[in-house]
Amino acid sequence: MTVSPCQIITAKSQVWFPEIKEPAELIEQLLAIGTALSSSHNLKELLNLILSKSREITCSDAGSVYLIERSSETPKLLFKVAQNDSQCSASFQEFSMPLTPKSLAGYVALTGESLNLPDAYNLPPDVPYQLDRSFDSSIPYHTRSVLVLPMQDGEGEIIGVLQLINRKVNRDAIVTPENVLDVTQPYSAWEERVVRSLASQAAISIERNQLQESIENLFEGFVRASVQIIETRDPTTSGHSERVADLVVRLSQEASTITTGSLRSIYFNERQIQEIRYAALLHDFGKVSTPEAILGKQKKLYPSQMEVIRNRFAVAQRTLEMECAQTKFKYLLEHPSHQHKDSQIVCSHCQQLQQLDCQLEDAIAQLNEYWHLLLEANEPQILAKELPERLQELSGYTYQDVDGQIKPLLSPTEIAQLMVPKGNLTTEERLIIQAHVTHTFEFLNRIPWTKHLKDVPAIAAGHHEKLDGSGYPQGLKQEAIPIQSQILTIADIYDALTASDRPYKRRLSVETALKILKAEAAQNKINSDLVTLFEQRQVFAALGHSLSVPAHSAA
Repeated sequence: MTVSPCQIITAKSQVWFPEIKEPAELIEQLLAIGTALSSSHNLKELLNLILSKSREITCSDAGSVYLIERSSETPKLLFKVAQNDSQCSASFQEFSMPLTPKSLAGYVALTGESLNLPDAYNLPPDVPYQLDRSFDSSIPYHTRSVLVLPMQDGEGEIIGVLQLINRKVNRDAIVTPENVLDVTQPYSAWEERVVRSLASQAAISIERNQLQESIENLFEGFVRASVQIIETRDPTTSGHSERVADLVVRLSQEASTITTGSLRSIYFNERQIQEIRYAALLHDFGKVSTPEAILGKQKKLYPSQMEVIRNRFAVAQRTLEMECAQTKFKYLLEHPSHQHKDSQIVCSHCQQLQQLDCQLEDAIAQLNEYWHLLLEANEPQILAKELPERLQELSGYTYQDVDGQIKPLLSPTEIAQLMVPKGNLTTEERLIIQAHVTHTFEFLNRIPWTKHLKDVPAIAAGHHEKLDGSGYPQGLKQEAIPIQSQILTIADIYDALTASDRPYKRRLSVETALKILKAEAAQNKINSDLVTLFEQRQVFAALGHSLSVPAHSAA
């Protein structure tokens, strides 16, 4: 004779010691439930698991789980999950309800007492709680036997309520309002004890899950705050870290779908993608140690330098004008008889004075030419071929300062800055900027990351390495560079090229940025397969970007 699980439990409710194999099977089942609870990391999955296993060992047709929300001044009950074998098509939406003793779940949550109700439609008149029949009316359904249990954590605090509905005589029975009296039965005291123990175990799993979620939220908040610090110090790159993170996540997801070629071995699960995302968000954190003047530098010379130089040019021009006036005054003193009334007469003295004026005009014109040369050379672009020679000429120009000292119009340091062939940073400034990678690693390496995030420092520290070993700070080659860092490098370069928030350079089109990425890949600087995937799968669409001419679809 075959005995159904429901009949086994029914027998156990009457006699505690049936055949020895039955309690052993139950213990194994409870242990299996405990293992399953401890391995679940998603709260919704965990709650559904708790409910389904509780229904399974009690042959319950339906059930629901409530959690207590204490974040506001007035605690609430959150209706989280529900299951119903007889009404599988019914959908249940999460909602909140007041935490009062008027509802079954509210009463249990407030008192910590279990409710074992043989017939929820026929309750004693002196109890404070009542069954909310609106559920039954909307399905339609009939709730008869109900077992409502508190879920208490390790410290005895009630964090939720487990509610089981309609213990069935036979597991396969479908409960309807018409047959509910025939196919359901009350819950036994034995079942109440077993499920209450299971509910406590479930509460600990929920608490662990919520603690894990709190830790993740803490990390998320820390990362967001760190990004805000970076962007506060360097407003010109505002949004860069977020955009790079979006690109990195999309490219990682796309790489995980490849089943052929060199990328087929790459697969990232959700936790690994979260790890890459954090590395992307924090890849520039070391810039907090970079001087703000260098971070915000827009041209080759700093604004303060330009102000000083502008004053020098003004003093140089004023000196020329004063020297001219003094020379003319001296000449007039030495030649007092040159005055005449007839303007038509050619006067050698007048010609001499005009010549002095012309010399002054030429000198001022040259000074103005040097000023425009300076402005042109100060732009952060590739230096024109003729500019170095003209700058060298400018470096030899001197003027008499207000203290009478002869000084160069531009200092050697200023000339060196203007002679930078590409961009706006000198070698020394570039080394300071590059040091942010080392500072990023040192900072991130001090954080006690969880085991699933332990590679964040190494991933972030490798985003300026090149496959041929020409990158920095360590000069690593391809085999030593994590694939996550290779993904991050491509995203970082793309956003730097296409960003519209950098005042020192113009934004490049998607097509131009892709050409530059492919050129870098051709020189074995960055991963060519990832660049191809980036283009074919249009990863840049994660930022709302699109091609002017549609690219060929990926194979």
